[in-house]
Amino acid sequence: MSEETIIDIDQITKIYQMGHVHVTALDGISLSVQTGEFLAIMGPSGSGKSTLMNILGCLDRPTSGTYLLAGEDVSQMNREQLARIRNQKIGFIFQSYNLLTQATALQNVLMPIVYRRNGHISNKDRQELARQVLTSVGLNDREQHKPTEMSGGQQQRVAIARALVNSPALILADEPTGNLDSHSGLEIMEILQNLHAQGRSIVMITHDARNAEFAGRVIHLKDGKISEDNNHIVSPTRIATGGTK
Repeated sequence: MSEETIIDIDQITKIYQMGHVHVTALDGISLSVQTGEFLAIMGPSGSGKSTLMNILGCLDRPTSGTYLLAGEDVSQMNREQLARIRNQKIGFIFQSYNLLTQATALQNVLMPIVYRRNGHISNKDRQELARQVLTSVGLNDREQHKPTEMSGGQQQRVAIARALVNSPALILADEPTGNLDSHSGLEIMEILQNLHAQGRSIVMITHDARNAEFAGRVIHLKDGKISEDNNHIVSPTRIATGGTK
């Protein structure tokens, strides 16, 4: 595997036992993603998108095959090891935001640092780091607001800041605009495009072809296999030229 490869999966399968029936969700998928790449994953319901995302996010383990994340074999790690990888190497962005409703924006962003086990970070440095990432997504004036006091787009920006705070090797976005109106969704996609332009590695699950246009590469899944793998040039009109409002 190249040092420039962030994801390298080889012959990954995932088989679920449903009573006496075996259901194959992933059927021998092999895929490499380069560091700094923006990959979109598309496919119909039941194609294996969610299963693949769970494996890439170290939320589940494959039945067989290997998965190297930033050069580390995570395919056979136990739960505690996978939890460490999720905290240290992966930033998650979910459709439903997954914010703590009684916590402020700043407190939500601080959560991954609180659970980080490697090294000591002073409370002052934690606060400063969280404020920096909130500012980077245009929310420096919302740090004391709770999710119920913010719009959907603002909540998703808090979620993006939370994903960034530990400087992860990989950002996984699962239908990041699914709960947003078209304007707020475009703002979120522009933030992801800016992160990609800064060299971030992003993998996004989406059903929206307009969102996929922001990615430099799109793969399509069908029946647990990759049916298409397309590289394309992102239109200049899709590249964010400034911050969000």
